[in-house]
Formats: sequence, structure tokens, C-alpha cells
Amino acid sequence: MIRIIAIEREYGCGGGPIAEKLAAHLGWKLFDKQLTTEIARLARVEASEVQRCDERLDSLIYRLGKVFWRGTSERVLPFAEDAVFDADRMMYLVQQVIEKAAAEGNCVIVGRGAPWFLRCRPDTFSIFLYAPRSEKLRRLTERVEDKTEAIQNLNTVDSERAAFIKRYFGKDWPTRPLYHVMLNTLLGDEICVSTIADLIEAVNKGLDLGC
Repeated sequence: MIRIIAIEREYGCGGGPIAEKLAAHLGWKLFDKQLTTEIARLARVEASEVQRCDERLDSLIYRLGKVFWRGTSERVLPFAEDAVFDADRMMYLVQQVIEKAAAEGNCVIVGRGAPWFLRCRPDTFSIFLYAPRSEKLRRLTERVEDKTEAIQNLNTVDSERAAFIKRYFGKDWPTRPLYHVMLNTLLGDEICVSTIADLIEAVNKGLDLGC
């Protein structure tokens, strides 16, 4: 029985709004911006600090400095005891928050490595959303005033996400076998939502999605 939907998405493809509509359609809880809020609460930092680290690596200079401070070789493992909030600390907290949400079930979780953290749960359905660049530009320019900034983000955010996944999970982004379905959001939000909902219903009628 599918109780969790983990959505990964290209920047600007409309993944956030589609996830929100999907959660409303299913009557499930949405974890998107809510993840940022909860991580900030646990880390005792401002939400803006979490957004700074969200699906991005710390700068090379910072990471090298952290190695020097610790007097050890650089490692990917998170350090829960660190007082400084950085990408490693965030990953430790992200895993906690995502696994807690998954344990409660009936939720849609957006990004933050959720498909990776939950990849061996048979009650999780993983989706990758993408779109042509023209469609992403159209969506972005509808909701932002600064088109130059939108284009800059479109050119950089996905490469940052790819580096993030490579560092923390050792895989290329996107890793196609990880997802049960990949959807082009050029189809439109409503078609994407109804398609996903229909797939969930079909899976719940008897298809085994075990790891």
C-alpha cells in the first residue's frame, strides 16, 4: 500500500505547485517548505539559513577549512554534534525529518533526497518531474519579477542539486532506476496530478514495489 510519494524535480518545472495540488487531491500532508521550517526548528537557526544550504553544497573553501579545524581527512558523514549549521548538519536533520514523516505516512515529500532516503520502503512511490527549458522559463517568469535572476537560477540550481546528490549519495542526478515514473510537466499540472493519482490507485490494487 502506497502511503508516501517522494517527488524529485528539475528547477522551474512546477514541481512545488504540482506536489501541493497532488497532496490536496489525495488529502495527504505536504512536506516542502514545511521541511525547511522543521529543520530550522531542530537546528535552532533561521529558515533563511536552511534555505541557503537547501540541496546545495558548502563552498570548497568552507569544506577545506572544516577539515583543517577538525584535523582529519574530509568525510561525507554528517556530524550531529556540530554547532555550526552547514550542508552536513542539514543532511543529518533532513534524514530525521523525512523518516519521521514517512513513519506517519499519507504524505507527499518534495526533494531533499527523499527518494534516496526512502528508496527501500515498499510503501513509497518515487517520481521525477522535468520539463523543456522553454516551459520552465514560462513557469518561472509567471511567478518572479526578475527574469534575469530566474534565468541565472535555471542555469545553476540543477547542477547544484546534481553535485549535492553526487556528494551525499554517490550517484548521478537523476538516477532513472530510482524513480517509478518520470513525468514531463509540459502536460500541465492537472494531467500530472491525475496521472500520479491513477498510478497510486493502480499500485495499491496489487503491484509490489518492494526494494
